This record gives sequence, structure tokens and C-alpha cells, in this order.
Amino acid sequence: MKVAVLDVKGKDTGRKVELSDDVFGIEPNEHAIYLDVKQYLAHQRQGTHKSKERAEIVGSTRKIKKQKGTGTARAGSIKSPVFRGGGRIFGPRPRSYSQKLNKNVKRLARKSALSLKSKEKALVVVENFSFEAPKTKDFVTFLNSLGIADKKSLVILGENNANVYLSSRNLTQSEVITNSELSTYKILNAKSLVLMEGAVEGIQANLTK
Repeated sequence: MKVAVLDVKGKDTGRKVELSDDVFGIEPNEHAIYLDVKQYLAHQRQGTHKSKERAEIVGSTRKIKKQKGTGTARAGSIKSPVFRGGGRIFGPRPRSYSQKLNKNVKRLARKSALSLKSKEKALVVVENFSFEAPKTKDFVTFLNSLGIADKKSLVILGENNANVYLSSRNLTQSEVITNSELSTYKILNAKSLVLMEGAVEGIQANLTK
């Protein structure tokens, strides 16, 4: 599958880049996508939640009323969970939300996500470029030239480019990453995918191992 290469102004350079059908043209596997996105979102959770249980509450352990004869349930301490200010029953404890996922499944999920974007015509390839200095205005001009300034976009670089990254950092609708940081969630979360020409080879190499 061949795709036209655009310049920084959004115009056709007359060149085309070959996108591998094994990466950008497969039949999407929705279950693999589900598993990979589920793992990604689970790993965003810190798992540091904690509430105090009965043994951790500061208070007297004095028996607050006699065992029998009151007509109500027995109570041994003011720290009991049934009293206001007492400990919490089965409260949250620190835990890890990490999930295991086979590498081949993750690879299949990323290829499926890229294939979906390709089928939706939401993927463009742009020749490698850089800015002389970090300027958000220049990056917005670049997005406008592609017609995606008002859409959530993901720009994938072939290698680290500080000026391009810093120029996009103030924009909530756009994100710049390198091909090694690519994930299924980020691909699907963006309405438009912008691939630098230098990133294509790296993506295809990573996903065809």
C-alpha cells in the first residue's frame, strides 16, 4: 500500500512511501485491541488508595456499655465500624493493578489499531521536518496545513526532536511521541494520525519482529 508523502505545508511532495500490508492492512482483531487498551488503562492506576480499618483508628478500647441487658447489640469499642468515626469495613488497601499480556497480542493490537486508522483514511505521512526554535504557533500552523487543528491528533516521530515536542506541549488536542512510545490506546484515542516519514520504517520494524 503506497501513501503520498506531504510536506510541512500539507502539499504533496510527489513522493510515495510503502506501508506494509502486514502492519497497516490486516483484518483488525477487536479482542486484542480490547485486552491491550484494558492493560494500558489499568497501568495508569497508582493503586495507593487506603482507608483506616478498626485496628488503625485512634481511640479508646474501653467497653462502652455492658454486654447484656441493654436491648441492643453488644459493642466492645468506640472504634467499631458500626459507630460514626470508627474504622471502615473491608476498605481499600494499596495494591497493584498491573496485568500481564503476551507480546504477540500487544503487537497484534497495535497493528489492528493502525489498520483501522488506515481504513478510515485518518492517517497521513509527512516528510521529516524540524523547527528552528520551540514555538507553539509554528506547530499550530503545521496542524492547520493538514486540516486537523480542531481534531485530536497524534504525531509520531522517527527520533527525538526537542523543538517539535516542546512546540506541541501546550496543546491539549495534540500529542507528539516517538515510534518506540507507540501504544494501541494512543492510536485509537486520536482522530488523526500523523506519521513522520522517518517513523514508518521504525514502526514496521517493531511490529514485524
